[in-house]
Amino acid sequence: MLLTIDVGNTNITFGIFEKKVLITTFRMTTKLPRTSDEYGVDILEMLERNQLAQENVEHVIIASVVPDVMHSLTNALIKYFGITPVIVGPGIRTGIRVVTENPKQIGADRIVDAAAAYALYGGPVLALDFGTATTYDLVDASGAFIAGVTAPGIRISAKALWEDAAKLPKIEIQKPASILAQETISSMQAGLIYGQIGQTEYIVKHMIAESGFQQVKVVATGGLGRIIANETDCIDVYDPNLTLTGLRFIYEKQK
Repeated sequence: MLLTIDVGNTNITFGIFEKKVLITTFRMTTKLPRTSDEYGVDILEMLERNQLAQENVEHVIIASVVPDVMHSLTNALIKYFGITPVIVGPGIRTGIRVVTENPKQIGADRIVDAAAAYALYGGPVLALDFGTATTYDLVDASGAFIAGVTAPGIRISAKALWEDAAKLPKIEIQKPASILAQETISSMQAGLIYGQIGQTEYIVKHMIAESGFQQVKVVATGGLGRIIANETDCIDVYDPNLTLTGLRFIYEKQK
């Protein structure tokens, strides 16, 4: 089995593949400090709860945008599984070429999403990830990562509202019954959700227009991506496991 690990700013997402089939996923909070032993025990417990044997995990690949956790996490995998993980970074074959002005500035998660979208749908393709930040990454027909846009994620925007405006409360992020809000909570929800929809449609439209590409496939992922994908025609596919699938593709290219 292959253990894929996506270390994001908010959560660490784990996926277990049996050959090409994703058989289970689980998550941990990123910002909780852990030792290598704590990571090891937590991962083993998650596997046990999913009725998966530790010894069946033969390979591991990681994409991370949080350098601070990597020492403990990597040591946990070596100590508890006897596996030195593949880490997505310079020198790793991904199936795409990053041709932006400074390729080293492109996060591993974005490269993985772009590689997955290109492998699944070909190019040109636009990969959207609704995570801590909302990212829009464009890959051309030849597999070149040519441009990316970074915007505040929905949760960042929500946090700014209730932390910087004294009278605004913490709220659940969901689509309200109507954009014609008549009280505080639904007015905040309307601003967050419909604002993100409007942002998404505008950025997608203009990225495609300025690229000059025809028939661009737009693929979205990320925890809150489904809410947005359900409300706009500019997103063709919503795939909650795009990043984990991309990690599998990239691992297979290292063989």
